[in-house]
Amino acid sequence: MPHGSKKSGCCGPARQDDPAEGRDMAFLARANAVRQAPAETSEELRAKLRPIRGGFFEMGARRSAFPGDMDSPRRKVKLSPYLISPFAVSNADYARFADATGYRTVAEAEGWSYVFHLLLKDARAHATTPPGLPWWRKVERACWSAPEGPGSDLTGRENHPVVHICWYDALAYCNWSRLDLPTEAQWECAARGGLARRKFPWGNEMTPDGGFAMNTFQGSFPTRDSGEDGWIGTAPVDAFASNGFGMHNMTGNVWEWAADRFGPLPGGGRLPPIDPCDLTAIGEPDARVQRGGSYLCHVSYCDRYHVHSRTRNDPDSSTGNCGFRVAAKI
Repeated sequence: MPHGSKKSGCCGPARQDDPAEGRDMAFLARANAVRQAPAETSEELRAKLRPIRGGFFEMGARRSAFPGDMDSPRRKVKLSPYLISPFAVSNADYARFADATGYRTVAEAEGWSYVFHLLLKDARAHATTPPGLPWWRKVERACWSAPEGPGSDLTGRENHPVVHICWYDALAYCNWSRLDLPTEAQWECAARGGLARRKFPWGNEMTPDGGFAMNTFQGSFPTRDSGEDGWIGTAPVDAFASNGFGMHNMTGNVWEWAADRFGPLPGGGRLPPIDPCDLTAIGEPDARVQRGGSYLCHVSYCDRYHVHSRTRNDPDSSTGNCGFRVAAKI
């Protein structure tokens, strides 16, 4: 699909440029060319993952508010035991990878990324916006290490999730660390924390006992974020309490890439699929799955901050609310 005709995903827009043919293949090749970390580094990173015993669980929602997301109805699937990180990859984690490999993200290579307008000192200085999404601004030289563009840095945000990461960039980190992107079935099982038929990692109440349990948008989207949950923009990867599996921030904070292409959820039935992962051309072949919502999700526009919530974006697209976590086979 030509880049100029790509559809925007929830909250995060697709890139609107028209690259030369083969551009995505070049990004993929560059990610796959990243040299692996020494075995001791990989073992150190793997030791930080938490085990999930696997088994059967129900994936998806009874009914979706966004039918195009294809996150309903519920389906039963079966997972083999696996490992997954309790945290999204942080800025400090990604800096270690970048320093070790010299890898440059797609945003760095192309010289720009999308930043939410309220995070800019002067949004008027960045007039280019994607169609229909005026709250996103194309900012020259915005990237993971300069999240709001020139003059911004990671000081005080070392433990926040890395952002402006496209799917290829996440794959590059996985190739270096000898870990994997979680499949979306693995991601959702971990996000549920052992609870069945619940909306959030902790239950059904968005603000349990009247308190905030995740980082989303308060106020009036997209013009005013009151920051009542304590954060405007990203929060630390260990902010808020963990769920029953020890996972932090599986909803809100940043959208997280999954391994799968975007398409229908795996089917259930009498013989539920085992370890489903859609790497075929079902649905939109270029699109990849993102899970969990972000700090921009708000009930008035995009309440995709549930454990079943999913969206899609193109593997070359990076925004200021997009990150990832890692997993591994046992």
